[in-house]
Amino acid sequence: MADWANIAIQGLLPKEGSEGRMTLKTILVCLTTVEHAATLLKLAVPLARRHNAHLLGLHTLEALLVYPSIAMHIPEPAFIEFTTSQREEAAQIEAIFSKHTKNEDFPSEWRLLKAESATASDRMVDCARACDLVIMGQEDRDADRYDQRRAQSLVIRDSGRPVIVVPTGYDGPPVGDNILLGWSNTREAARAAHDLTLVAGQGAKVTVLRVIDRIMDELSDAEAIDLAAMYDRHGLKVELQHRENGGDGIAALLGRYAFEKGSDLIVTGAFGHSRAYDFVLGATSHALLRDARLPVMFSK
Repeated sequence: MADWANIAIQGLLPKEGSEGRMTLKTILVCLTTVEHAATLLKLAVPLARRHNAHLLGLHTLEALLVYPSIAMHIPEPAFIEFTTSQREEAAQIEAIFSKHTKNEDFPSEWRLLKAESATASDRMVDCARACDLVIMGQEDRDADRYDQRRAQSLVIRDSGRPVIVVPTGYDGPPVGDNILLGWSNTREAARAAHDLTLVAGQGAKVTVLRVIDRIMDELSDAEAIDLAAMYDRHGLKVELQHRENGGDGIAALLGRYAFEKGSDLIVTGAFGHSRAYDFVLGATSHALLRDARLPVMFSK
């Protein structure tokens, strides 16, 4: 093999003494409202501190849309008032971001963008694609702007990045020390299982939970055993568990079991069905987005 090829390969290999797994280096936190900014930063800042990651705080200014088919004149005072209120809200959120990051050693960046489209989620998706992880708040129709609604599901579906959704008012421990993985033999679950290693702390406990229709011996679950072996190679402490679906739904079962285990984060694959299926029949992902009491990391 040529010398330059050896050098190139050596540059891609983990350095001696490293854990041999990917770590977080860029975290995007979507700060949509004043009401929920502090909650999100209480989760994002310890995670950025643990990994010495670049923390990017994003807020979007709402676009004032004028439809050509509607003959309507917007008076200049109304336009000025709209713009002023947008800037004032952004300044309040920036102040909260600065308060939580100014004394930290990790790099942080405030980014204010105009939506310039019908939904703020378009800009969130654009920013997310260059990040390792996205952190967002649970949907709150009382506080969210109209153009921010459903942003969580759109970013999960379209950004290609794992997204942690934080419940409204959540004030729990830092995430990454005691993780519950909802496991199934699907592409989305496999993606979630590997994204989990991004946020897991050194020596973290990981419970791999498979929800099944009838009880089976965990030792006969070859796929989950292979997954446990992979986590062990990463230095994580793994436990395999099976639970029978009691009829309340997988989302409710994951929530109850996570509470019993003292988990700080639920990790799951997201939106494994078509949009039409999700809309008509509902899905685990929608239930977790709506009802979860713990932070949930979704991977698509």
